[in-house]
Amino acid sequence: MEWSNRDEQVLEEIRQWQDSLYDYEANDLENTYVKWLDSAFSKLPLELQEQFFQRLDGWLFHLHSLLQGSQLQNDARERILKTARAFNQEIETIQDLHLLTVDQLHYIAMQHTGRHQLYSFLQGGMTGSGGAAVLSADLPALGVINLRSVQLVAISYGFDVQSPFEMMTSLKVFHAATLPSRLKAEAWEELMDDLEKKENDYFYDGTEKLTDYTWLEGPLKHMLKGLVITMFRKKRMSGMPLISMAVGAGFNYQFTKKINDFAEKYYQYRYLSSKRSEME
Repeated sequence: MEWSNRDEQVLEEIRQWQDSLYDYEANDLENTYVKWLDSAFSKLPLELQEQFFQRLDGWLFHLHSLLQGSQLQNDARERILKTARAFNQEIETIQDLHLLTVDQLHYIAMQHTGRHQLYSFLQGGMTGSGGAAVLSADLPALGVINLRSVQLVAISYGFDVQSPFEMMTSLKVFHAATLPSRLKAEAWEELMDDLEKKENDYFYDGTEKLTDYTWLEGPLKHMLKGLVITMFRKKRMSGMPLISMAVGAGFNYQFTKKINDFAEKYYQYRYLSSKRSEME
């Protein structure tokens, strides 16, 4: 396929979005929170921190494997291929999706990102209306919803997350997308470095470490959301805790939307970079 004006336009949009990551400036409240977090973790033994984050990384790896091998994921892969064949009947494998245009791939990806944003919205509403058990399940459920959404964005753009490189990359994209805004530019640079250093399309040669204490800011915000939900749960309208439901649903929806936006920008960039290199 030839490089088009639309390809150049989307690439320019990605560049502008990338610039916005570097232009972000933390406010005073965020800076104060960062200092508190640094101080709190500096008092913990390094060995204890390493053990905790190694287990957290292990949980993410296992979750990825479970999702990737599930029947739901296999069904989603088939739906992606069927939709792609409506645009091009020659498509047989996930890699063949690169034969489609960037807008066609965006259409396929949006079918899945929109669905997962709805799942996240409903999950948040359930969290806002339920008891302590439902509230405690909110964060694991969000992890499942959003990691699966990142996987499907990758597949929609023709990158099969069953290979070691793409598996690790999808986890890194998920990790980067869930970081605080002030850290996303650095995470994006790391993703770009991995692309530059990769020697083949199958094996991953970079570092497999994902989380550290800076990543915990996201889960801590979800705990704050849980506190707000608990405060407003008893305030009912027509017998329903509408305020707490709105808080949970709105927060979860925006959280998943930001992750999907980050993931799609990354995989759009991968697709366009690959297409441009083939044209040269």
